[in-house]
Amino acid sequence: MYVIDDILNVIEMEAFMDYFFSTERLNIRYATVKDINFIMETERAIGNKDYIFQGTYESHNHEIETNELLLLIIEKKIDNEKIGFFLSHYDQNSDVFELRRIAINLKNQGYGYEVIFELMKYVFNNLSINRFWLDVFDYNKPGIHLYEKLGMQKDGIIREGYKSNGVYKSYYIYSILRNEFFEN
Repeated sequence: MYVIDDILNVIEMEAFMDYFFSTERLNIRYATVKDINFIMETERAIGNKDYIFQGTYESHNHEIETNELLLLIIEKKIDNEKIGFFLSHYDQNSDVFELRRIAINLKNQGYGYEVIFELMKYVFNNLSINRFWLDVFDYNKPGIHLYEKLGMQKDGIIREGYKSNGVYKSYYIYSILRNEFFEN
């Protein structure tokens, strides 16, 4: 009987260790090579593709393998349905956390807010982060609205700093500092 309890405890701990963090409705777990096709489909989906960079299989594989980046999968707790992903970078030397890319397939249900708010809370509470930042294309009105709702400040604009399909695109830099996050 005790052996079975010990095995169940180990299984539960191993399952828990796969999660980076959880929210009320979502589990955020580390991506694996098996998730790359889902990530690429999500990046290319209508409603996502015009707002985020689309990586290759090789680039996503590198993101999974490197310790420099965090590629994470967003799943609903209720049924483990994969609904999105995000990519981030933690600069330990400067105490800065960058959210490089986020895409969620289920729109207008509050998942974006839930994930980013809990991610901010996690990194500000568990890492020595002073600044959380991201960039967003200047035409991504839903993203801009979300980031401002989260208390992020517009730091500036990078004019025509990215070229895609022969078109130059401008993007804003948004950030929030540790003290600003805890004041809100």
